Amino acid sequence: MRRVFVLLPVLVLLVGCGTDKKSDSASSGGGSMNCEIGGDKSKADLADLDQDKTNSIVVDTSKGSFTFELATKTSPCTTASFAGLVDKGFFDGLTFHRIVPGFVIQGGDPEGTGMGGPGYSTVDAPPQDTQYKKGLVAMAKTQAEPAGTSGSQFFVVTGADVGLPPDYAVLGTVTDGMDVVEKIDKLGDPADPSGTPTEKVKIDKMELQTK
Repeated sequence: MRRVFVLLPVLVLLVGCGTDKKSDSASSGGGSMNCEIGGDKSKADLADLDQDKTNSIVVDTSKGSFTFELATKTSPCTTASFAGLVDKGFFDGLTFHRIVPGFVIQGGDPEGTGMGGPGYSTVDAPPQDTQYKKGLVAMAKTQAEPAGTSGSQFFVVTGADVGLPPDYAVLGTVTDGMDVVEKIDKLGDPADPSGTPTEKVKIDKMELQTK
């Protein structure tokens, strides 16, 4: 079910995958970090990320490429899950299904409707002082889910400071290609708060890079 809440001057519809209330824990790769997994644990294949290194995701789209650095220390389970999905090619061929100019561009839904996900979820409650400013990448969720819940849907903030509460797990920050993000941002209709794109924007490929 879609969850709706109001954020002036636009109607916000940040949604993620629905999962049941069953949860379990899983280790990321060969590491010792334990993450609570909601939904189908068998679908979770968390990457083993070295928090002492810089882990970035390169996003190749039909409008160009941009890169964001993963917030591995702030959100260890979220980033390990996202990187695991990237390694499996989960995002390749998906679209940015929701574009609200000056607010967010959102993708990562295999259904392309805003209702899909990977079949499981993780939780990393964001710091209470989190500010969702331009270039921040975070995870979408339903309003009913606990703060920091994430599946596969993510969004990039395109407004200076969109005033969202600290409910959305921090995934990372754009470090290169913000001009591409802004180009995608322009493909939304300011008069349409639901964010239906005016043009299809495809995610051709995502790649994890570690330095």
